Amino acid sequence: MKHLSKLLVVALLFVGVNNLQAQDENNPWQISFGVNAVDVYPTGDFPGSSFGNEYFNATDHWNILPSISYVGVSKSVGDGFSVGARGSLNKIDKWGDNDVDDLSYYSIDGTIKYNILKNTVIDPFVEIGGGYTWIDEIGAGTANGGIGVNIWFTENIGLTLQTQYKHAFEDYLAPHMQHLAGISVKFGGTDTDGDGVYDKDDACPEVAGLEAFNGCPDADGDGIEDSKDACPNAAGSKEMNGCPDADGDGVADKDDACPNEAGVAALAGCPDADGDGVADKDDACPNEAGPAENKGCPWTDKDNDGVLDKDDKCPEVAGTVANQGCPEVTEEVQKQLNDYARTILFDTGKSSIKAESTSVMVDIIQILKEYPTAKFAVEGHTDSVGSAKLNQSLSESRALSVKDFLVEKGIDAFRLSAVGYGEEKPIATNNTRSGRKQNRRVEINLIK
Repeated sequence: MKHLSKLLVVALLFVGVNNLQAQDENNPWQISFGVNAVDVYPTGDFPGSSFGNEYFNATDHWNILPSISYVGVSKSVGDGFSVGARGSLNKIDKWGDNDVDDLSYYSIDGTIKYNILKNTVIDPFVEIGGGYTWIDEIGAGTANGGIGVNIWFTENIGLTLQTQYKHAFEDYLAPHMQHLAGISVKFGGTDTDGDGVYDKDDACPEVAGLEAFNGCPDADGDGIEDSKDACPNAAGSKEMNGCPDADGDGVADKDDACPNEAGVAALAGCPDADGDGVADKDDACPNEAGPAENKGCPWTDKDNDGVLDKDDKCPEVAGTVANQGCPEVTEEVQKQLNDYARTILFDTGKSSIKAESTSVMVDIIQILKEYPTAKFAVEGHTDSVGSAKLNQSLSESRALSVKDFLVEKGIDAFRLSAVGYGEEKPIATNNTRSGRKQNRRVEINLIK
């Protein structure tokens, strides 16, 4: 066990030393120094005790040396982790509930620490490690684990409070708690680009620059650092963010679509003779104001229905404003449409349209084309002869057959839907031949 504890200490210190060169962040080093307190009682080694039941009983159980009694050093290795070492000393006169003669206490520990938060004033952390502790020159290896918090007063100086449990590998050294309170100092900034400005203060840490510009360069010498200079290789004015303005129109040359002709900023430095918001170079009517959507020319209304062509869904046919420039389907048109539709003939018991219905289909197509934005439902109906299931299927297939015919002849499919009602919606009695004939029909109704 003794050899195991020594190996643990050596391994931890080896990890720490071999990682010291792995990090080049600003202020990677941290030195802490202050006082420590040793307390055996919370470990539960005495009758009637349990772990932590008198954790804060400093008066009766804590051994405190009233001077700087610990020093620690650690270095960041990235991602919130740091490795280090800590040495402490104390005088033991309270061994649990027993008074003892002043026993010397020394320890050296290797640490692996993880900072839970980053770049915060309150900086909590957890720590594990191992080391070697001597009491009156009798030593034993320990495995350690603890928690703590740094409270940073400035970027580099803060207060560290920490408590840790130290488990001994030898029976003659009791497990115990060690509490630490001290001052911590962070340091070790680097100057990667060698410009005399440390990385933590260098706005351009990898490019040599000037101290006046926080370490950033000014390649064109116009008094504006490159990181803030929109034209770092061409001298310009502060007003132009370091860029030149050849035509003096207030638009930097790099952003000016007409760099040698004064214009307006809204048009990327180009002129606009008619003031319509379209640059002359892009204006099809440079001397007549018009919208950009129409290349600077005024909109037209070909059908004179009060709806401009750009908004007119039927620019060649006069319509109404309410219907976006298209004509509206009136009751008379709807009646005429169904008068035609009800004369469509099908082969008996089938959905195929008879050839003699071609002319009426042409009439229907003509009406639908006059209302290009209107949508219609093609509805199939049957009489009550036969089963309801068969009639439903037949009505659906006939409605679909009419729709497909209309689509094939140029009517947009999205304007039409097909539905079958079977024998559900008769318009005459099914008790007479003439009534049944009327019920066997197709209707084409406007979808409102």
